Amino acid sequence: MKWESKLIKYKGTARISVAFEKNIELIARIKTIEGSRWSQSLGVWHIPDTEENRLRFKLPLHSISTPSEEGILQIEKFKQWLLSKRYSPSTIKTYSEALKSFFIFYREKPIAEISNEDVIIYNNEYILKNNLSASYQNQIVNAIKLFFQTIRETKMLVDKIHRPKRSKLLPNVLSKEEIKLILNVHNNIKHKMMLSLIYSCGLRCGELLALKPVHIDSKRNIVLLKNSKGQKDRIVPLSPFILEMLREYYKIFKPKTYLFEGQNIGLPYDARSLQLILKQALQKTGITKPATLHWLRHSYATHLLESGTDLRYIQELLGHSSSKTTEIYTHVSTKSIQQIKSPFDDL
Repeated sequence: MKWESKLIKYKGTARISVAFEKNIELIARIKTIEGSRWSQSLGVWHIPDTEENRLRFKLPLHSISTPSEEGILQIEKFKQWLLSKRYSPSTIKTYSEALKSFFIFYREKPIAEISNEDVIIYNNEYILKNNLSASYQNQIVNAIKLFFQTIRETKMLVDKIHRPKRSKLLPNVLSKEEIKLILNVHNNIKHKMMLSLIYSCGLRCGELLALKPVHIDSKRNIVLLKNSKGQKDRIVPLSPFILEMLREYYKIFKPKTYLFEGQNIGLPYDARSLQLILKQALQKTGITKPATLHWLRHSYATHLLESGTDLRYIQELLGHSSSKTTEIYTHVSTKSIQQIKSPFDDL
């Protein structure tokens, strides 16, 4: 599935045009990008010209798109350091690209001379001016902090590096009725099986796609999750109903390497295709919430809490390192809130 992207001016505003042959999956994916629009006159989709969107469609980030020779060398050393610390390939890529953006901004400045004040200037003159998100800014900060921990001669005080204020967003949750509709709407047993397993075990998308048949322990009714986020193994309970569904699924599809494989035998199912399966389910059920696969995990945790499961067990099941991460579900659980009587009722 090929697309062609380029920088354009649309009604006086900088945009990125994305042209491709009509494809349902690509249309669904581009609709998920905030601010995406279809232009009848141009015959293309167009999205906001932001750093994140330029990265997404491999467009140049600056007029100068490479750091100094020193910067390139230090990024390579940083990659090697991350590799030796056994960071995941996706984290290494994210951090090295983030550091590259920072070093491009300070291309003319020796790295040993970069200070905490320079981080503040970068945030104001680059991140904020280009309307980049707080989460992207946080990635940059994480990369900068880690990098400056690895070098000796520096003016940077790592513990005082400027970090954006975190948004206190509540996790998005679907009701049990909505979950039931979503899980039952697909006739395709593989599609239904994948969505059901994510919800019933509170899995991340990557955890589901990394599952192999050997990770299903039918004797003990558990699922073994290997090298999950933070390179931690954990186990989650397996519903007897899900186990029966898995047995039926296995008889039909006979997976070779991964429990869920796509058209290429031996390779895991595509994450974007899995997200599209959920979107199709939402369309069929008429649910208009912009749900993602992670909403199923949030819903699993919230429904466990509402059924009386101890927060410490939920923390273990989700694989959270900190109890503070799990405590956020207490703010979206409606069981106690619904029992509160409004003073309006006494008027």
